Amino acid sequence: MVKLGLIQTVSYSTNQNGISKVAEMLKKLGKKETDIVCLPEQWLKNNKISNFDLEFSEFKKIAKEFSMTIVPGAFYQIAKKISIIAPVIGPEGEFIGKQEKIHPFGYERGEVKPGNTVKIFNTACKFGVIVCYDMVFPKVANTLVKKGAQILISPSRIVRRGIEPWQLYVQVRALENRVPIIAANVKNQRFGGNSIIVDLMENDNIVTTKITKLSKEGGIAKEFNFDKYEKSRKSRFSDSNKFH
Repeated sequence: MVKLGLIQTVSYSTNQNGISKVAEMLKKLGKKETDIVCLPEQWLKNNKISNFDLEFSEFKKIAKEFSMTIVPGAFYQIAKKISIIAPVIGPEGEFIGKQEKIHPFGYERGEVKPGNTVKIFNTACKFGVIVCYDMVFPKVANTLVKKGAQILISPSRIVRRGIEPWQLYVQVRALENRVPIIAANVKNQRFGGNSIIVDLMENDNIVTTKITKLSKEGGIAKEFNFDKYEKSRKSRFSDSNKFH
C-alpha cells in the first residue's frame, strides 16, 4: 500500500508566509506516513523562482524527516529560458528531477517555452506529473502511463468557472488509463479549490470513479493498492485498435 496526499492552498501574504503554513500541513501528513504529496500550480505570492533549493529548503528538510516525496507545485523557472516546471523532492530531501509544462495556457504562451517530454519518477511508486492544462490533452496522460506511471499527480491552478470541466478531464484521464489521479488546486477569490483524489472502482467489468474532494485549505491523504488496477489497465490497452 502507498499513501498519497495533496494540499490545497489559499492566498498568502509572502512566499515565506505561505511556505511556513504549508510546511505545517506537510508535517501533519508526514506524521500520518504519507508517501507522496502534491501541491497546486503557482500558489505562492511570487511564482518566479530562481533558486529552488533556497526557496524550498524547509520542504527538503520535511521530505527527509518523513521519507516523503513532495511535488511542491509548478512555477516559473528563471534560467536561460523561462519555463514552467514542477520540481520533485525525493524522500532523502533532495531534488530528484522536474517536469516541464508542455502546454502553456493563455497568456503563458507568450512568456514561456513549452516542454517536449514527460518523465517518470520512482520513489514510493512510479508516478508522472501533469501540470494543469496538460490534463486537457489525452496523449500526455497516456504516454506517462505507457512509460510505467502507476499514478498521475497534477499541480493545478483552476479558476472558479473552470472547476467543472477540470474535474471531468481528471476523471476521464483516470478512466482512459485505469490509474488514480491526485489533482491539487488553489482556493481563493479567483481560483476554485475543489482539489480531488480520483480512485477507480470496478464491478462486473464496469469501471467508475470514486472522488474525494477537499473544500478548504488543508491536506488529505488516501491509501492505494496499485495491483488492483494492473489487470484492468492491461485489458483496456489491449482493446485499443490501431487506426488512422
